Amino acid sequence: MVDESLDPMEHLLAERACKRLIVEFLRRLDLGDPSSVAELFTPDGVWEWPHGDRRVEGREALRAYFGSRPKDRLSRRMTTNILVTLESAAQASATSYFATYRVDGYTGGMLPPRLPANVGHYEDTFRKIEGVWLLASRSTFLPFGGDTARVQHPRQA
Repeated sequence: MVDESLDPMEHLLAERACKRLIVEFLRRLDLGDPSSVAELFTPDGVWEWPHGDRRVEGREALRAYFGSRPKDRLSRRMTTNILVTLESAAQASATSYFATYRVDGYTGGMLPPRLPANVGHYEDTFRKIEGVWLLASRSTFLPFGGDTARVQHPRQA
């Protein structure tokens, strides 16, 4: 339910901050330092996959999880249909859709096009702590998914 007591500008700024967190999460995974994704979460933040019994809780666990990604992984994520719902001046939720293109064994250059490794949606909750919006939880739903492909280099083929 949308909190109607907020000033319209406060409402827009809160929605924008939450949308930016969603995009920044993906940018850090693809182009930045993956372990820094943990800083986008509250100290007790959670990332889970309800249909896989995977759950990572707390910033240190999130930092270790994301930091353990293979160094030779190339990924690009597209996200769309971001719908943020402000529940109060300090709480919000969102749903967004994504497609992940990903391979391991990448050493550089351009690869032939391929299908996405995963397509699904995120369900997020956000909390505003000391004036800063952060992810409190992210649940990942994957109706389409598979293993990460490994690049076959000519000398390995």
